[in-house]
Amino acid sequence: MPRLTVRRVLVTLVGVCVLGYGAAVAHLMSQETELIFHNSTARADRRPSVPYRQVEIPRANGARQFGWVLPADGSDVWVLFLHGNASTIASRMNVAHVERLHALGVNVFTPEYRGFNGLPGIPTEASVGEDARAGYDYLRTELHVAPDHLAIFGWSLGAAVAVGLASEVEARAVILEGAPASIVDIGQQRYPMFPIRWIIRNPFHAIQRIARVRAPLLFLHSPEDTVVPFSEGQRLFAAATAPKKFVEIKGGHIDSSELDRDVFYGAVREALRLPSAPPVAAASR
Repeated sequence: MPRLTVRRVLVTLVGVCVLGYGAAVAHLMSQETELIFHNSTARADRRPSVPYRQVEIPRANGARQFGWVLPADGSDVWVLFLHGNASTIASRMNVAHVERLHALGVNVFTPEYRGFNGLPGIPTEASVGEDARAGYDYLRTELHVAPDHLAIFGWSLGAAVAVGLASEVEARAVILEGAPASIVDIGQQRYPMFPIRWIIRNPFHAIQRIARVRAPLLFLHSPEDTVVPFSEGQRLFAAATAPKKFVEIKGGHIDSSELDRDVFYGAVREALRLPSAPPVAAASR
């Protein structure tokens, strides 16, 4: 084959590779919202088995947002529960969480994010942060809950949201389950062939904010977690300031709160500074 022909073939192959790589990068950028939030397929078909009410959360910009209030008789402690991606407040494990928290004898409030569960809008790191803050402000202004009676609980992506919120407000405690130190860093580990750190617009760098959290911190993480690596939780814990506690739990990312229930909710009870009580009652399935 003549040298000129070989050169043309090589140039063509390189061009095809460059175009293919560029197309893959463009696809990742266009699918970022779904890749991070998975809101389009999130289930919303469960309801708490305990009394609750749905409330509208006032927003200065007029955007609609709602949440669920699970009141507990005789308690002045509130938990603001922030769910993660691929779910809504009406997904199975989120309902199980709020039921079990309520069974501890505390009031629970869980706000929904825009773009989830029928709410209009497209979720972003900024928008879910604003929605979490709106939930916190609802407790403070509408229900008149004092900061030392208000704990923030975030699971998975919601833990990163909780860190962002807790870095700006006061709280009784901050509880982080399966917390990522940085979503963009996890993405870079999973897709090392792409410049994820350059193209992701929603990095969720909780590790850059955790040191500003002044409330006592509880970290709950499973070594079997294949969604948010255990090392991510350890890295975030190392960057946090005291008082803080790290508790290893069994069961992976999704079901550890059920499979290791006594250890999990025993640590939560301690973090909330609640009196000891019998084991948590069964949640609905």
